[in-house]
Amino acid sequence: MIIKTVQFVKSAVKPSQYPEYDFPEIAFAGRSNVGKSSLINTLINRKDMVKTSAKPGCTQLINFFLVNEDLSFVDLPGYGYAKVSREIRSQWQPMINQYLSERKNLLGLILLIDIRRDPEKEEFDMVKWLEGHELSYLLILTKSDKLSKTQQQKRLTAICNLMNRETGSTILFSSKTKLGRDTVLQEIMNLLDWNNE
Repeated sequence: MIIKTVQFVKSAVKPSQYPEYDFPEIAFAGRSNVGKSSLINTLINRKDMVKTSAKPGCTQLINFFLVNEDLSFVDLPGYGYAKVSREIRSQWQPMINQYLSERKNLLGLILLIDIRRDPEKEEFDMVKWLEGHELSYLLILTKSDKLSKTQQQKRLTAICNLMNRETGSTILFSSKTKLGRDTVLQEIMNLLDWNNE
């Protein structure tokens, strides 16, 4: 998959504010500060198209990006710990649930987990929801450059065992080294091709 054009479309908090196009959408979800924005920037080869921050909770809205004028990437607010008010955090979960439940052109979700952390309740709940709704998802372990190759494989095995997944279906990723970038893009392309059959 070659990305030629990317444009920020809009931010939204409710369905009436979503873009009205019918392009297929791929959503990105994960814990606050897991690296969603950095992942998207790496995929689209832009340094600052998607705002990144060292402070958890930077993404507080649902952000829509149009890719190649025929595909949409959707950056969802992070869940879990974030240095924002409890009131704002309490608004995120219903906002994410509503998007996932009601967005008709949502093709699949990319779920990010920091390779150095074990999955917690939020990740297990998300996977249960996705599988219950038969929505395709891809598991990506971010910040892999923080570990040696031996440690990467150990963490990959440990996380996949916890989540009852095959190691071959999970991608090691680093926005710093671009490890896994081509594999993620290929998986997105495979999903688009499968959906068009």
